[in-house]
Amino acid sequence: MRRPAYHSKLAIVLTLAVGLLTPMAANMVGANAGASHIPVRASLAATVPPVPRPRGFALPETGIRPDPFRIVRAAARVGRWTNVLVHVPRTLPAYARPRADAARVGVVPSGSKYYGIPIVAWVETVSADGRWGLVELPYTWPRREGWIRLRGLTRDETRVQVDVDLSRHMVTVRKFGNVLFRAPGATGSSSSPTPLGEYFVTDRVPFSAGSALGSFAFGISGIQPRLPAGWLGGNQLAIHGTNSPSSIGRSVSAGCIRVSESTLDRLLPLLRYGTPVIVHA
Repeated sequence: MRRPAYHSKLAIVLTLAVGLLTPMAANMVGANAGASHIPVRASLAATVPPVPRPRGFALPETGIRPDPFRIVRAAARVGRWTNVLVHVPRTLPAYARPRADAARVGVVPSGSKYYGIPIVAWVETVSADGRWGLVELPYTWPRREGWIRLRGLTRDETRVQVDVDLSRHMVTVRKFGNVLFRAPGATGSSSSPTPLGEYFVTDRVPFSAGSALGSFAFGISGIQPRLPAGWLGGNQLAIHGTNSPSSIGRSVSAGCIRVSESTLDRLLPLLRYGTPVIVHA
C-alpha cells in the first residue's frame, strides 16, 4: 500500500527535529549534573576553599544564529549585580577624593580587627579612569568612606549581597539581585542598637557547638560604639549563631545579628570574604 504523502513529510520533520535537539541535549549534560560580638582570643580562623569563578554563557551548537541583543542584555544583568572586591596586601591610605593630593581620611588595614585575617574589601564604586576605588573604612567610627588606589591590587568579585532589615528583624540574601532566602535574626537592643551601615565580611570563624556564638561567626567590618556597661566581648560586629534561639527575631543583642544554626548552614557557602552586608532600618 502506498504511504500517504503527509506521512513522508512528517518523517522528514521529525528527523530534522531530532538532529537539532541532540546537540542541545549533549551540551546540557553536566550542566544539571548570649555573646553578640566576636571575642578577643588567639585562634586560627577557618580556612575557606577558593570559590570557583562563574562559568561563561554556553550556547548550544544547533546551527541557529544566537540573538546578539539577548546576549548583551544577559551580560548587562551580570555586570549590574557584580560586586568588585580587592585583596589588601598592606595598610592602604584612603583619600577624600580619587586623587593623590586629596586629604587623607583614614586607612584600610591589611588584617581584620581581632583575628588578623587578610582583608578583602568591597569596592562600592570604581572611578571613571578605573584607578581608584571607594570603600567603607573598616572598624572606624563615625563611619566614613575613602578612595584607595587599585593599581597592583588583586581583584575578585561576588554576586552575593546580604541585607539586614532592623525594623523587621530579617536577614535577606540575594544573588544577581534575586532573593535566595530570607531568615529571621536578632538585632541590637534599644540601649545598644545595631549601627546602620554598609559593611563587608572580614572573618569566618568556627566555634564549638552550643557556644554563645553558635557554631560559626561571620565578622564584618563595622564596630559597635554603644556597648552595654561592663561589656568585655570586643566591639566588632558580626553575624553569628546563638545558644538562645528564642532571642531570634527580637531586639536583644549588643549589636550583632544572631541567626539560627540552619541559617548558618545556608550562609556558609555564600558569605565569602568581602561579601557586602547592608544594615538599614
